[in-house]
Amino acid sequence: MALAIGGCGSSDAGPPVDESDLPGSALACMEENGIDAERRGEEGNEIVLDAGPRIRFYLTADEAISAQFRGRGEGAEQIGSALLFVEPEVNPETEDILHDVELCLADL
Repeated sequence: MALAIGGCGSSDAGPPVDESDLPGSALACMEENGIDAERRGEEGNEIVLDAGPRIRFYLTADEAISAQFRGRGEGAEQIGSALLFVEPEVNPETEDILHDVELCLADL
């Protein structure tokens, strides 16, 4: 029942998503919310939004924190096992998109 209500994990809106595939689950949630994005990276562990921000996924939240500590995530917001990179100045249109993206990442 909780998955049907949550929206991002719901299977009634599109094809089933492997919930262990965090980038895939996040991308599906963004698509459900009308956010244009593309999966990239050699391992498919990055999502780049048409609006500019990008997301890099790690295996665990600790690994994401470690990447920040090592300087590979400077200025990024850590949400679970993902780092969300945004431009220093965000226009108001992108702010609304970022809010929806943060919700998708928090639901993983």
